[in-house]
Amino acid sequence: MSLILSERKNKVTVITFNRADKFNSFNREMALQLHKALDEAEADKNCRAIILTGTGKAFCAGQDLSEAIDPNGPGISRIVTEHYNPIILRLRKIEKPIIAAVNGVAAGAGANIALACDIVVAASSSSFIQAFSKIGLIPDSGGTFYLPRLIGFQMASALMITGEKVLAKDALSMGMIYKVFEDDVFVEETLKFATTLSDMPTHGIALTKKLLNESYSNNLEQQLILEGKIQTEATLSYDYKEGVNSFLEKRKPEFKGE
Repeated sequence: MSLILSERKNKVTVITFNRADKFNSFNREMALQLHKALDEAEADKNCRAIILTGTGKAFCAGQDLSEAIDPNGPGISRIVTEHYNPIILRLRKIEKPIIAAVNGVAAGAGANIALACDIVVAASSSSFIQAFSKIGLIPDSGGTFYLPRLIGFQMASALMITGEKVLAKDALSMGMIYKVFEDDVFVEETLKFATTLSDMPTHGIALTKKLLNESYSNNLEQQLILEGKIQTEATLSYDYKEGVNSFLEKRKPEFKGE
């Protein structure tokens, strides 16, 4: 049985963690399958948006600890450098909007993979846990990079040190995530939302994503210069011309992500 499921629904590719009996915790095989699924979704020209979600009661419980302590396993160093770091970098570099659809508990690396996505939506019963401190580890998978920027240094510091569970409604109120859907409509509403994004001028969204990535290392002057450069690039796209023409012609645009 595949540990990662991938299915395209019109212009949206849904990538699903499929290790429900282990709360979708990662082992090496699952991580490598996710790398492949992300590569395939990126290469698929008919895919205009990506959903990342899980089966069963969990989004992802992070690392399978039985593999982490296995003397014949890959070891923590390889797990971080070969499994999680490449996943986070892929999520940020793929030029398509990526929605983390958190259907249940997102713990440890699972929480931080969600937070590295472009937009996070969550089921009302879901939760987020920086579980690392409970076993004497530090937050990895970009957690120390993204969480303070999302919710502020003080709150991030407290959640990482205490390992306190954050319910979906509280994650929403503190700015950790974008939206919460009730459990009974979560799948439907998430797909509807992703479909809306897939119909948008996704080339411009990709350029916006690029600018957001660069904003973490640029000062204001550098960012303004880069905005000017990228804005000029955006005006050369099919989507820009289609957007302007459809507005002037008072019709619905048909964007191609080009």
